[in-house]
Amino acid sequence: MTQCRSDHRYEKDTEVDDLEWEDHVMATVAGEVRRRRKELRWSAQDLADRCEEIGYPIPRNVIANMESGRRAVLPLVEVMVLAKALHMSPIGLLYPVGYVAEVRQLPYEDPRPTWDALQWFTGNSPAEGATDYMLDHFLVHDLELRSALAAVESEDYERWKVRTAANRVQREAAERALARYADQAAEAKRELLHHREAIREGGGTPPHLPSQLADIDPPDTDPTEENDL
Repeated sequence: MTQCRSDHRYEKDTEVDDLEWEDHVMATVAGEVRRRRKELRWSAQDLADRCEEIGYPIPRNVIANMESGRRAVLPLVEVMVLAKALHMSPIGLLYPVGYVAEVRQLPYEDPRPTWDALQWFTGNSPAEGATDYMLDHFLVHDLELRSALAAVESEDYERWKVRTAANRVQREAAERALARYADQAAEAKRELLHHREAIREGGGTPPHLPSQLADIDPPDTDPTEENDL
């Protein structure tokens, strides 16, 4: 048995198998839409108005039928629009961490912690038999990008301390720190370049680099040309 908030259409100690898997997913999304709408103190019409402002109308009666469980389908595009209208991310509607303790990730599977299911959905945890290596490279690229930016910013700060040191002791300390951060920045850039090359070799286009790291790519690499290939 599992316990979920009544906003998500489950009472305490409800047998998970009482609902088909697709109904379980829809009930979770509908419950989170209802919970968030109430949190914002909006009516169903308020939410419908905001969907229309976004450019993809979802009528009030459709929202009401979804929340009450009378609707048989819930298109992905509506999840995206509802999330935008409710000032949320779409993943927060599918996996409402903190509000639903467990969800059924796939049919015929036992419930698992909502946070674990969210990590699987976003590719942040290993998936059995997964071969989406491009996603793996992009995830690591993001981590290395943050590391490289932090190292470069620290290097710039220590360089400024060297220039503005009031005495020899301060300058020498700043120079030692500058050398450490310069090594870290160089290593982070090498790792970042490795994953950018792997992305290209896999037929993909690496993410845009901020100006502080523009020197990582070879001079003859033009991102606009990659996008045209």
